[in-house]
Amino acid sequence: MAIFKSGNPALQEKMFQNTIIIPGQDAMTQRGALNKFFFLFIMVMASASFTWGAFYRNVNVMPWMIGSAIGGLIVAFAIIFKKEWAPYLAPAYGLLEGVFVGGISAIYNNAFEKVAPGIVMQAVGLTFGVVIAMYLLYNFRVIKATERFRSIVFTATAGVAIFYLIAVVLRMFGIDMPFIHEGSNMGILFSLVIVAIAAMNLILDFDMIEQGAAMGAPKYMEWYCAFGLLVTIVWLYMEILRLLSKVASRK
Repeated sequence: MAIFKSGNPALQEKMFQNTIIIPGQDAMTQRGALNKFFFLFIMVMASASFTWGAFYRNVNVMPWMIGSAIGGLIVAFAIIFKKEWAPYLAPAYGLLEGVFVGGISAIYNNAFEKVAPGIVMQAVGLTFGVVIAMYLLYNFRVIKATERFRSIVFTATAGVAIFYLIAVVLRMFGIDMPFIHEGSNMGILFSLVIVAIAAMNLILDFDMIEQGAAMGAPKYMEWYCAFGLLVTIVWLYMEILRLLSKVASRK
């Protein structure tokens, strides 16, 4: 039985419990997990381009976004609680996530076209830059996924999740939480903190992939780890896009 820990909700310790290797069964590898991730990333890009194009053809993409967000959440929970289903459900999650990401990206791009042209491409570029930087920091052991590091990142991530949940509930009653959408100094600082927390989760994700391969996790865990990494990177992208929009709103 392999036991792991991560700040990413999809890669928490309990999600890796009871992953028992059957004699003769193939085990996961780091390359396999990364290959699966790149496949999921292609799925996201494909469906995102569909929603992006639809938006600029004056199609109301909001129903698609809402439906994909709900569907993606359902599929994500199914993968988390039934990780052996990941090879079948992770591609579906990638497609659903892409529909939402493409729609929200098009909305941001259109809203800030005059004051910040190319805001989406800037967010994409910064996201890739952060991912590469965090991988190098992890690979060269500049930042190590120690128990203390895991605890801090997990606590911070849980705090962000609770804060956003409260914000969603309050918004249903017409109350907006400060800092989430504000372009004030505090609003920008808030987004920088969230981006940093998302980036720190990447260290834990890379560590989990490495540990999973080293401890001989089942082959389907490649899909599960790829799914978890995708969750973090999409979250990071959304937070960077929000941060750039706050900065642009001050122009």
